[in-house]
Amino acid sequence: MTNNIGGIDRAARIVIGALLVILALTGTIGAWGWIGVVPLATGLIGSCPLYRVFGLNTCPIRSKQA
Repeated sequence: MTNNIGGIDRAARIVIGALLVILALTGTIGAWGWIGVVPLATGLIGSCPLYRVFGLNTCPIRSKQA
């Protein structure tokens, strides 16, 4: 599985996902907060299946070294 999520995108997914899960655990936002598992998982893995389907890639291109 190749990485297709860049650094800023990855950090945002982890922070937002963790925040939603924590708020769901505390009962602050209700059960819909468990949707935070999706961005948290994709952020930790570094790959997003929907990005692959739509041909998106926020991961910086590494140049080939000679």
